[in-house]
Amino acid sequence: MNGFHGEYEATVDAKGRFLLPGSLRKQLPEAENRFILSRGFEKCLTLYPLKSWELIIAKISTLNDFDPKVRQFRRQFLGGATEVELDTAGRLLLPASLKEFAGLGKDIVLAAALDRFEIWDAVKYKQLFEDFSPEAFSNLAQEVMTDNKEKRDS
Repeated sequence: MNGFHGEYEATVDAKGRFLLPGSLRKQLPEAENRFILSRGFEKCLTLYPLKSWELIIAKISTLNDFDPKVRQFRRQFLGGATEVELDTAGRLLLPASLKEFAGLGKDIVLAAALDRFEIWDAVKYKQLFEDFSPEAFSNLAQEVMTDNKEKRDS
């Protein structure tokens, strides 16, 4: 997998379901219909295809249980993680507790994040970009895309 791309709008119905956009589904491995939905690092949700989730769990399982930071990270990261499956109509159900955590309203955006998608309330997602100037984005890009070796040498 080369990584997901794009932003996709969807609408949450009265039962907390949304239709997974077709152009997003085309990026998934064939027959992928099970996902893990969890809290994001920001006030959003993260939708992991099962294969992506399994790689993360494999890494987390190697962390030191005797380290209190590891235990806290696991609680925060794994708490609320829920397996969800596409129904026959191609919809996913958002558990009420996760929907509340992210403050999701009727209109949502699914934004690609390499091996997963973030699910944002549409208004909050738009605000992320309005609050971030082109100059701030340029500075951030320079900071995160600079090779660690280059940083050490400077």
